[in-house]
Amino acid sequence: MRMTISFLVALALGASAPQQGYAAELVAVGATFSHIFERDANGQWQGLGVDALRALAARAGDTVSFKLYPWPRAQAMVERGQADILIGPYKSPERAARFAFLDHAFYRDRMVFYMRREDDQPWHGDFAALKARRIATVRGWHYGTQFDQARAQLEISEVSQLENGLQMLARGRVDLLATNERNSTSLIDSLRLADALVPLCPDITQLDGYFAFPRDAKYATLRDRYNVLFTEMVRSGELARLGARNGVLVPSGDGAARTSACADKHKSP
Repeated sequence: MRMTISFLVALALGASAPQQGYAAELVAVGATFSHIFERDANGQWQGLGVDALRALAARAGDTVSFKLYPWPRAQAMVERGQADILIGPYKSPERAARFAFLDHAFYRDRMVFYMRREDDQPWHGDFAALKARRIATVRGWHYGTQFDQARAQLEISEVSQLENGLQMLARGRVDLLATNERNSTSLIDSLRLADALVPLCPDITQLDGYFAFPRDAKYATLRDRYNVLFTEMVRSGELARLGARNGVLVPSGDGAARTSACADKHKSP
């Protein structure tokens, strides 16, 4: 019995200690996601994804470097094993077939429609009411199951970057832009469009963002090791503290978001 207890204690301690025998030089990739993965004016990496991965790599005894790419390319690189970790993808059935996700998400987003402030609100939660509306979406983004099911009946234009979609909306080339509020808020401010564009309630949906690894079997040990370390980070409350420091909504350990209702966050005009 003493030997069994000692072994279990050693195993538990080992899960959170640097694994020098398995040290790796990892490459984490993604697109610029506000407060999640970005570079500051001095070229320094910042955001919740950066902070969390650095903490995980330190505990694993690994090193991690970061690279920015257009979102479709970043996904393709991890899918092909040209990079080790994808920062921030939402989970979908299609992506679950391409990537090996960690068990827990590290942030939560509100997916919303934006419209021009002077327009009449067309969105009250019913996709059928949007059939005559021109809607912009960002290429490579996932908007949830309900949106995917409604795509065939909607008039959708894909844009390569969120900024393009915001400009199209402001200029009247589309009626609505589907996006997430976290990414959009600071960009709208920087483009000086805060007086022109407003988010709508209700949310399209809420989606969780994850760290994902290649599905190739040779990455299974790496993914499993980081899954143990990240689960510990979630349960200890460390992820929540990192989220608060970065101004990012984080799911709690039971999957619930620490957030108020959409109507409390932003009222429809």
